Amino acid sequence: MLDLLIGGFYGDEGKGKVASYMAFKDMPYMAVRTGSINAGHTVIYNGRKYGFRLLPSACLNGKSMLAMAPGSLIKRDVLFRELEETKSAERLMIDPHAGVITDQEIEDERNNEHLKGKVGSTLQGVGSAESKRILRTLKLAKDYEELSKYIANIPDTVIGALEQDKNVHVEATQGHFLSLYHGEYPFVTSRNTTASGVLSEVGIGPKYAGNIIIIFKAFITRVGGGPLAGELSHEEAKRLGADEYGTVTGRARRVAHFDSKVAKEVARINSANQMAITKLDVKFKGAYKVREYGKLPSEAKKWVEEIENEVGIPATLLGTGEEAMDMIDRRAELVG
Repeated sequence: MLDLLIGGFYGDEGKGKVASYMAFKDMPYMAVRTGSINAGHTVIYNGRKYGFRLLPSACLNGKSMLAMAPGSLIKRDVLFRELEETKSAERLMIDPHAGVITDQEIEDERNNEHLKGKVGSTLQGVGSAESKRILRTLKLAKDYEELSKYIANIPDTVIGALEQDKNVHVEATQGHFLSLYHGEYPFVTSRNTTASGVLSEVGIGPKYAGNIIIIFKAFITRVGGGPLAGELSHEEAKRLGADEYGTVTGRARRVAHFDSKVAKEVARINSANQMAITKLDVKFKGAYKVREYGKLPSEAKKWVEEIENEVGIPATLLGTGEEAMDMIDRRAELVG
């Protein structure tokens, strides 16, 4: 079974939290990471905070094989730092076609006034590297001796695992409305962040997608330029307890209330059959660290059920605190 985790809004929905919880709970055979260093996934486990920019969040469970997809982009110093921090090098595989970002790509973006100004890019070299890939001038993982011991055919490995009925998690990057093709261009990232794009980045077809879990936050946030309907002032966001800062950039996240109509559109385009909702404890203070659905405040349960009815898919995972295991898991109850 393949579980595909997709961001539902503009990134920052809590994919790292959901992915790490599922990694500890399900102990998948393999976890595959797509995307690159311009999106950080935050995990808090046993009181310690981790900010991963490359490795799958499952690296903390000490068991799952870890894979970087052929469509991903690697920065070697970031990768080696995360491997050392998590002691997970012996579990890592990198597809030979994964791209490699160097200081030159980062410098190119920092000298690009369009990206710095109007677009609000994170300036991590990702867009520059993607453009070089299209021009066929980018160096790939197979070109670096220091990566040679990790090289493996990731599509073949993933398909082989699925054919043996092993569980594989695919952790996507950013969110639906940052997709190069489906977002609010030009205020987008440099890849297709929808379910179809992520499957393409891994190198497998849609028939392998078992569960497509779209991840929302109980409110909407975005970093950088571009429209945000119903945007709240920073003071309003702070009063709600929804003032947040980006993992990679440290920039304040812009905030708006949850939009069920938008969430339904996203679920439909991504063919999602489940959704996860994080930060329920921010919207409902009595939900903090609750791990059983029946123990949620009645107003929180009512809100979740209204969202389910409006979006049309079950909310199987509900985040209720900062720790990875602060989660209400309704999968057995709702989908079997």
